[in-house]
Amino acid sequence: MSTRVRDTTKTSEVAPEFVVDPELLDAISPSGDRGGIVLGSGMDGEPLTVSALRATPTRIVLVGGLYLARQVAMRAMAVGAWIVIATGRPAAWQVVKQAAGTQADGRPSPHVQIRRLSPVELPRPSENAPLLVMHDGGPTPQELFPPRSPWQTTVYVLPYLHPQASSTANASDLVLMQRLPSGQAELAARMWSLPPQMVHQLTTLKDDQVITLGRNIWRPIRLVTTQQEQQILGPVRRGD
Repeated sequence: MSTRVRDTTKTSEVAPEFVVDPELLDAISPSGDRGGIVLGSGMDGEPLTVSALRATPTRIVLVGGLYLARQVAMRAMAVGAWIVIATGRPAAWQVVKQAAGTQADGRPSPHVQIRRLSPVELPRPSENAPLLVMHDGGPTPQELFPPRSPWQTTVYVLPYLHPQASSTANASDLVLMQRLPSGQAELAARMWSLPPQMVHQLTTLKDDQVITLGRNIWRPIRLVTTQQEQQILGPVRRGD
């Protein structure tokens, strides 16, 4: 697993480029890379951004609520990514589509598309137009949209950790986890060989905290919501 992180204070501008270290998810630490998805801040208040849009097919597993999933989608959209949301609950994602705005002719922006949970042709990703696929298919997702192309990132949204999701989780480049009940935290321990102190931390995270897990990575991040995002998504929370 590997992803980069950079300092940032702006989330409303389109990033001019997406050139990142090919060893993406190796370390989550502040960096000066341009482009990337703002995750929040470190425990010392430093802004952190993960460069998850890169010239390598990328998998991210998100274990948590719709608030975090929708915020990740909006942050990716803010840096110029096209967003395809495959979901069985399209109404829950309409706020992201609305946030994308409209074209000059009044039609909805094509940059955010909401699809059914079935294989469809995806927009062709490129360095100037990376693609983020939000796969909201429950706790045991099927590989409907595996990332096969450079500049495509697929985020698997898991409402909770399930034993049958272990192959998806272990094949990911990065895992984002919100607070877990003790049983799921124990399952996470078995999946990733976590020591007791990490398992305890997973069960005691606050609503605005996320653990970023990767190869040789374990870092808590505090979610930060802008005023505009609060108007769209509401306050930071664990669930929905």
